[in-house]
Amino acid sequence: MESLGSKLKSTRESKGYSIEQVSRDTNIAGRYLEALEKENFAIFPGDAYLLGFLKNYGEFLGLNGKELLDIYRAMKIQEQPVPVEQLLTPHAPIPVKLLLSVLIGLLILAAVGGGVYFFLQLPRREPPPVSEVRGPEEYIMDTTSLERRFYQGDSLIIPYGTDQYGLELTNLGEALRITTPDGEVMLDLGKDVTVDLNSDGIGELRISAVDFVKNTPAAGALLRFELDNTLPLFNGEPGGVSPPEISASGTLPPERIIASNTGLANATVIFSSPSAYPFTTQAMFQGYCMFRWEILSEQDRRNRNEQYFQRGEELNIQAQNGIRVWVSNAAMVKLQVIGGGRTVPLELGVAGEVVVADIRWVWDDDNRYRLVLVRLE
Repeated sequence: MESLGSKLKSTRESKGYSIEQVSRDTNIAGRYLEALEKENFAIFPGDAYLLGFLKNYGEFLGLNGKELLDIYRAMKIQEQPVPVEQLLTPHAPIPVKLLLSVLIGLLILAAVGGGVYFFLQLPRREPPPVSEVRGPEEYIMDTTSLERRFYQGDSLIIPYGTDQYGLELTNLGEALRITTPDGEVMLDLGKDVTVDLNSDGIGELRISAVDFVKNTPAAGALLRFELDNTLPLFNGEPGGVSPPEISASGTLPPERIIASNTGLANATVIFSSPSAYPFTTQAMFQGYCMFRWEILSEQDRRNRNEQYFQRGEELNIQAQNGIRVWVSNAAMVKLQVIGGGRTVPLELGVAGEVVVADIRWVWDDDNRYRLVLVRLE
């Protein structure tokens, strides 16, 4: 490859120019022109002069000034010695971007590895055992309360008095459907219903849905059954006292219950009379509390009611035969019973106590009617 100086000199000579002629036409001293052709760059006072003269001389000769400058710079780079520091450094420094990329990659790998390790450490769930096909089961309630899981088609036999009564869980869908002697009842999770087993107008059995998954019959339903045996039922045994007949008005008599000495052991007598009569229970609230009430022994008023009450509010409940009350804080409600021209105050319990109690007419062994307050445990 032709050198920079040779290229300048051969071009000048090919055009028939002398150094003196070029010096006159370009105003560049002859000694600098000769120095460029001999590549004697040391005589120039600086690179700025050298580059300017080189460009002008090249353009005068018809050469590309930019290419001449590039050739000169390449020559200078080749002539410069390699710094000692570079000779001693085995590797070039790692770029910052590359270092960041490597660091981010390591962090990602650490996160993925940690996630995999955590997943592997999780306790493995064994697949649920395959349930065997089961047929309907029949159970017998031989105590006053029973709690167990029932499946669709399962039934329960309840001995009560001299008779037995049957219930069957017929459907598990959005709600539970149970066939009872009192008719078909629907039950939702956390709710309960009262069932009149012997059609005497008194709800003897309470059924509660403790746990079930809607529309999942295979999971069954955890049900609780509770018999109200606070006051013993008349069972027609020899020596028992027969209750009064249904009144001409069609109202069910409240005295299907014989209040024996045992039955009245925890009862507070409010009124005593040769005949039963309607009464009013008045509740006066002293503070915020939940209060539930249910009319007993009246076919057309058997719905349960519940409401939150505030201080100063008042509730009047009229009943023929009896009521059942539930209060979340016994000290927050004052009760009094009004009937037969008299008013009798009642105390349910103390502060913070949850109380369930019946206020009902009973027919005792002395053939008298007594309106009693009985706390249910």
